[in-house]
Formats: sequence, C-alpha cells, structure tokens
Amino acid sequence: MEVTRTPVAAGSDPVAEEEEEDDSSSTVLDLTSFQLHDLESVELPLSLTELDLTANRLSSLDSRIGTLSSLKKLSFRQNLIHDNALEPISRWDALSALEELVLRDNKLMKIPDVSIFKKLLVFDVSFNEITSLHGLCKVSNTLKELYVSQNQVSKIEEIDHFYDLLILELGCNRLRVMENFQNLTNLQELWLGRNRIKVVNLCGLKCIKKISLQSNRLTSTRGFEDCVALEELYLSHNGIAKMEGLSSLVNLRVLDVSSNKITQVNDIQNLTQLEDLWLNDNQIESFEDLAEAVAGSKEKLTTIYLENNPCGKTQNYSATLRGIFPNIQQIDSDVFA
Repeated sequence: MEVTRTPVAAGSDPVAEEEEEDDSSSTVLDLTSFQLHDLESVELPLSLTELDLTANRLSSLDSRIGTLSSLKKLSFRQNLIHDNALEPISRWDALSALEELVLRDNKLMKIPDVSIFKKLLVFDVSFNEITSLHGLCKVSNTLKELYVSQNQVSKIEEIDHFYDLLILELGCNRLRVMENFQNLTNLQELWLGRNRIKVVNLCGLKCIKKISLQSNRLTSTRGFEDCVALEELYLSHNGIAKMEGLSSLVNLRVLDVSSNKITQVNDIQNLTQLEDLWLNDNQIESFEDLAEAVAGSKEKLTTIYLENNPCGKTQNYSATLRGIFPNIQQIDSDVFA
C-alpha cells in the first residue's frame, strides 16, 4: 500500500488539514513542533500507521491513540510525559502490533511496561531520568534496536532475551562494568561512550561491527581480540598509553584513539582495510616508526588526524604524511582535492 504523508505545515490547523484529506488514505500524521498541550483539536484516523508527536507539550496520553490498531510507529519524543501518565499504554491491546515506540526526551524515571507490544522492533527511552534497566525483561524478544542513552543507569541487566538485537545504545550513563552480553549474538553496534568503564569485556561478541567506548576510563586497547568482524572502533578520551591487542581486527576501517596518552603507533600493521585513523591529541613524538606501523594500510588510508602531537609541530608535517600515504585525502582538517 502506498504511504501518504499528511501535509501539515508549521502554524496551520491540524484539524483543518486533516479535513482536507481522505481519512482512508491518511496513514502518516506528523505533528512535530506544534507545541500541543493535548490532542483534543486533532483528528486521529483509524488508518494511521505512523504518528509522530515530537516536540510538543504533552504531559498525558490521548486514549484514542490506544484504538489505532494499524499503528506501527509511535513517537512521543521531546514532551513532558512522566511515569504515571504513561501507565495506560500497558493496556492498549489494539496496538499489540506496534513496531516502533519512541519515548525519548521526556520525564521518565523507570522503564515503562510495554509488554503489550508483541512485535516491537525499536524502543527508545533515551534522554530521561531512568536509574535502572528493571522492566526490560518484559520487552518483546523481537527487539532489534534499544536506546537508553543519557540516563542514570548503573548496571547492564535484563537484556538476556534480546537474541535478535542489532543496536544497543547505553551511552551517557553511570556504567562501570560491561556484562551480560552473552546472548546478544547478532549485535552489530554497541555504544557505551561517556560512562565509567575501566575494562573491556565483550562476553564473546564476535559478529559486532561498531563499538564506541569514548570518554570512559580505559587504560588499554586490549579486549577486542575476538571481534574479528569489527569495522569501526571509537576509543577517544580515555587514559590509553599503548596500542595493543588490535592486530586481529583485520576488517577495521575506522580507528579512533584520539585524546589519549599514546606515545607510539603500534599493533596495526595487519589492518589492511583501515581508511580512517584518528591519533590526534596524544603524545606521539616522531614519524620514524609510522610508515612501518601502518604498512598494511598505506595504500588504503584516506584520512589521518595527528594534530596536537609533538610530531605535528615539525616542519613539513603535511608533506611527510602525504609521502607516507600516497592516497591520502585528508590530514587533520585539511581536505585535498
């Protein structure tokens, strides 16, 4: 069936706009940034498959939403919804086939009961005030994307049943330990930046392709040896002094170890697919060993950041790097034609 987006212009009356449309063909309703305090003036066609209420002033749920049995995507992003106001959602049986629920940027303090949604694929409760992952055990095991960033979570738990999960976002929390990933065998992306993690423990995640541990408390690059499918690794803003345990990551395309305490480039000779290498804001003294260190990716590398290192202050800095990397396209912020 062809999806038609209801044309609601900023500042217009959503009721009038809806009246101009044939309800039977109205499947997507976007009410972003209308500053609505409630939905009393809005018609909600039963044919809706997507309802976007982003950036309004809603503090309660309109009961009519619970009757939209064709709804697949529902977003309450950036509103004023608190835990008690969200409680009715657990009884919305007609929405059991909902696939995407976004509650990002509200006033939630706990994981809501969304067990009614048996086919949920995307669940987003980022930018709230959630202190625990208690309640995730009730979320459908069909889930593919889970976003709980920018909260106050201190422990990774109740995720064991997410066998089909592809993306897990837990950045900007209070996590100290990486744990309970054993059953996430299909996980492709793991985002854990801005936490308090000291040691890498991926619990056997061998298929993962993207990992972010930026702004944590790591002192080593060890712990990724078994992640042979890894394509992007972000480790900036830690306390890493030595590059090690990276030689097995032969599929790596992006490596970011900027803003650490690294004095020498090591253990990446085998990374023949490396395209982007971020080494800026470290303590690398010279280029002497750089050519050898990147021997495997000299032809492939197109972007390198080395600024704010002692070696970056040497004469002919850019020319030296262009001599090492024949196909380089960008050095720091300088992009070459």
